[in-house]
Amino acid sequence: MNQENVTVDRLPDGVAPAISVTLPTRDGQELAGELWLPASRWQIGTVVINPATAVKAAYYHRFARYLAAHGYAVLTYDYRGIGASRHRHPRATPGFDKFTWGACDCDAALEWALDAFPGLPLDVVAHSIGGLLVGLAAHGGRVRRCLTVGAQYAYWRDYAAPRRLSMALRWHGAMPFLTALLGYFPARRLGWHEDLPAGAAYEWAFRPARLEEAYRRHGRDGLDPLRHFPAMSGEMLAIGLSDDPFGTPAALDRLLAYYRNARRTRIEIRPQAVGVAEIGHFAYFHERFAATLWADALRWLQEGSLPPGHPVFHFPPAPPPHGGGHDHTR
Repeated sequence: MNQENVTVDRLPDGVAPAISVTLPTRDGQELAGELWLPASRWQIGTVVINPATAVKAAYYHRFARYLAAHGYAVLTYDYRGIGASRHRHPRATPGFDKFTWGACDCDAALEWALDAFPGLPLDVVAHSIGGLLVGLAAHGGRVRRCLTVGAQYAYWRDYAAPRRLSMALRWHGAMPFLTALLGYFPARRLGWHEDLPAGAAYEWAFRPARLEEAYRRHGRDGLDPLRHFPAMSGEMLAIGLSDDPFGTPAALDRLLAYYRNARRTRIEIRPQAVGVAEIGHFAYFHERFAATLWADALRWLQEGSLPPGHPVFHFPPAPPPHGGGHDHTR
């Protein structure tokens, strides 16, 4: 779909009504997406939003409207088996996994955005596992700026120490047990977001320290499953929240090390710095942060300006990690 063919009504808040779109993947799946446009049709760039694991794209629609009101064409979408892209019961799609979410689904979203808005810079906002998926996508090298929030790949030793045991029991004990018993992970019944196909649940539950080990079986015809990571040479801003038990500095650094050719910066935001008691892994995308966290994110996407008042860590170009800590300079 080309932007010249988009016809929408105007809304008073500067955002046009969302347009439902279908994203075809290279392996024959169809994903559900929503396109958010400025009501003025004046666009300064395109943003693709990658959700967290088992979180519907609808959770990010308020943030998408905010970006659209400031001039961006924004694409939100659900990974296969999740939300509006759940076309069958997850028990019938055991092969849907996170590697495919990146190599096929994220790639389809990036390709669609590039085709729909040629000539506009392409940026990504990625929450949690969404930060990994950009590196798995063949079109990830076309991304100008990637802003990640709590982005990691859930290696259990990186969880925050006070909650590590309870989180390990939930995600690496109960989750694979229930998945083996039922053929999928029934997260909805447990109040833990969306149900997960077995492939995605097991990939999380049994994640080793190194992606090379996790994705060895995806290497075909001698191709490295992580081969697209080096192509990402744009800017990356990794946002960590000091009270996020998933997105600890160790977890964020472990993922950032794979983007060795990107211009990488990590900042740590303490809730007290924005006048709240807690933010955690999910609240960053709540609308109450529009004047603070969202405004800082917008400025970085527009100008590359780092949010002031937070500890900053810059990463020099480095080789891929080998299971241990990662070098960085403060």
